[in-house]
Amino acid sequence: MATVKHALIIGGGIAGPVTALALNKAGIRSTIYESYPTTAEGQGAGMMLAPNGLNALKIIGVDAELQAVSRPISRMTFANSRGKTLGAFNGLEGMQASRVVWRSDLYKVLREATEKAGIPIVHGKQLVAASETSDGVHAQFADGSTASGDVLVGADGIRSTVRELIDPNAPSPQYQGFLGFGGGAPRGVANVAEDTMTFVFGKHAFLGYWEDPALGICWFGSLPHATPLSMAQVRQVSAIQWLDRLRDLYQDDQPAQTFLRHADPNQLLSTGGSEMMPPVPHWHSQRMVLVGDAAHAPSSSSGQGASLAIESAIQLARCLRDIPQPHDAFVRYEQLRRARVEKVAANAAKTNSQKASGPLAKALMHVLMPIAMKTFFNPRKMFESLHTYQIDWAAPAL
Repeated sequence: MATVKHALIIGGGIAGPVTALALNKAGIRSTIYESYPTTAEGQGAGMMLAPNGLNALKIIGVDAELQAVSRPISRMTFANSRGKTLGAFNGLEGMQASRVVWRSDLYKVLREATEKAGIPIVHGKQLVAASETSDGVHAQFADGSTASGDVLVGADGIRSTVRELIDPNAPSPQYQGFLGFGGGAPRGVANVAEDTMTFVFGKHAFLGYWEDPALGICWFGSLPHATPLSMAQVRQVSAIQWLDRLRDLYQDDQPAQTFLRHADPNQLLSTGGSEMMPPVPHWHSQRMVLVGDAAHAPSSSSGQGASLAIESAIQLARCLRDIPQPHDAFVRYEQLRRARVEKVAANAAKTNSQKASGPLAKALMHVLMPIAMKTFFNPRKMFESLHTYQIDWAAPAL
């Protein structure tokens, strides 16, 4: 029987609401504290939710709502700079398809579910300090207000304040050497297969694309950049200038050049510098614990960031439900999660090194990729351990 009755959750993005909903299912009350003064509806780019993430969302009962705002991706193809298909992955037998969803839509689904469950979300609360006692934790916010609970969950993202409170020497996010951009092109300018995500290993950069029924062709790519830029710094450069740089970068690649030729500067999106978290030595203290990107943030190359965060939130709730002492629950939670998330992050880091490598390395990869796709590269083997992961909510976490 859980001894934790009330959890303070710092962060109202994705991991925070999922944690709150899972704790609610476990019979544990929570309050979400979000630093931003308003909701995040309408913000963010698209993301892929893999079958493992979708299975986890089903546990908290939002799968039907998610399907209504997302699009299935039943096939992934890999192509070269000329658009020639090098290989494909048609999913695993018996597994549901991955789904593409806009972050703002996923956020809205989760926010509405928390409101329906009666879970409070308090905005404008920036955590600045926290203190632990033998029977609880006390949080202090920048506006001078305070809150107390049995445990505090840091779901406050890659620049987590809670991570620093747990360990002042915790590592910082690492820049991966490129900026992320995305945009759209009119349907029909290129042949895009239905329900398919295509990944292009271009001569100088990577590109991914799919077709959205309402928006046309959606694409995302990487622009190598020596130094990281904040979103404010990205916005200081006009969208037209960024498009010119992207067109120059992808000038030898198809269909990238076609997409960029038709791209509307007013619809250009940027996710800023791509970052990931190196292994975090300490995920928890006696009464505070990290979840999602605060603990493990693989780069976007993994395609698993959101799915892993959702998995971790639900596993944390299981542990707090079944293990009476919070510290013991946190230890078990870390045992269940660390090896998996760090393996995903390490594999994504290898992909990023290829994205940000120099011209010679890219030229060599371009020659070797077709050979690899025909010989030792096995998409099914690569995705199986990721996609088949399932959480048995009914089973004890011990």
